Amino acid sequence: MRVKENVEIKQTEKKRGKKRSLILKIFGGIIAALVLFLGIVFVVHVISKGLEKDKIEAYGQYVQVDGKKMNVSIQGSGEQTIVLLPGQGTASPVLDFKLLIDQLTPDYKVVTIEPFGYGLSDQTDQERTTENIVREIHEAAEQLGLNRYILMGHSIAGLYSVSYVDRYPDEVIAFVGIDSSVPNQPGMDVKLPLKSLQFLQSSGLMRLAKKLSADPYASMAYDEHTKEQMNLISNRVSSNSTMTNELKHLGSNFKNAENMTYPRELPVLLFVQSNNEHNPQWLPLHEQQAAKSAQGKMIPMEGSHYLHHTKFKEIAEQFKAFMKDLQLQ
Repeated sequence: MRVKENVEIKQTEKKRGKKRSLILKIFGGIIAALVLFLGIVFVVHVISKGLEKDKIEAYGQYVQVDGKKMNVSIQGSGEQTIVLLPGQGTASPVLDFKLLIDQLTPDYKVVTIEPFGYGLSDQTDQERTTENIVREIHEAAEQLGLNRYILMGHSIAGLYSVSYVDRYPDEVIAFVGIDSSVPNQPGMDVKLPLKSLQFLQSSGLMRLAKKLSADPYASMAYDEHTKEQMNLISNRVSSNSTMTNELKHLGSNFKNAENMTYPRELPVLLFVQSNNEHNPQWLPLHEQQAAKSAQGKMIPMEGSHYLHHTKFKEIAEQFKAFMKDLQLQ
């Protein structure tokens, strides 16, 4: 009986060993396949970046800031100047704002500034604090000889603009926000997965995800050439070290500005997404910001956070009417 039991035990152990070996082989095969897949994705990404570099077409002009090149675009020749600033992570601000710029240039000179790390501008090792970003943008404006202008900005530019006006109050004659951030908006102290974002970009997985996703500009009025250029530049700059550093400072930049407001005498016009389901306080926060200005106005608009992608005509028309009313007063 004992011999038979020993035989059965050995057979059971043998079966377990084979099963364990099979599991290890399957697991090893999955790991090997994953490594091969990531390797192919990475190689394709590197080769594509090299090929795409020569396809990116220059636009605008460079100004020297801190010994580096910052790209700016000057369009239109109106008497008044608009300095246009992008939202966080906008790969090519000049091209992203193209539809709106085309509506504004018949009446205004529009200067679009691409901060370091954006569009065709250089990257920088300077920490992406509000103080540094504001100083660099102002230095670019100085290089261009700008001294009186309307500050217009999307998203995070709303945060930087409050500090900009506080620092250079005699230069800004009005602020116009396109679904712009407000200093006291909630939820900005969240910790972001910055290393994961960088890995997705550097590994080529971000490129692959974009390739498999629907075209974000498909239903918009951009021409095909502009769409292609925006995608090429996005593949080049998305999640670069400068942009990642800006995200790193996001919480502290909001914290440092939470009690800041625009001067009461500064005209403020805010175009605000009316269907923001993630933040029910979005409209009230902007109402409060507009109310603090003696000449403040909020205009709700239904659309995405990038209101200027689809509401560019309405934004331009309402802006021009607002400025005309200011001149009549």
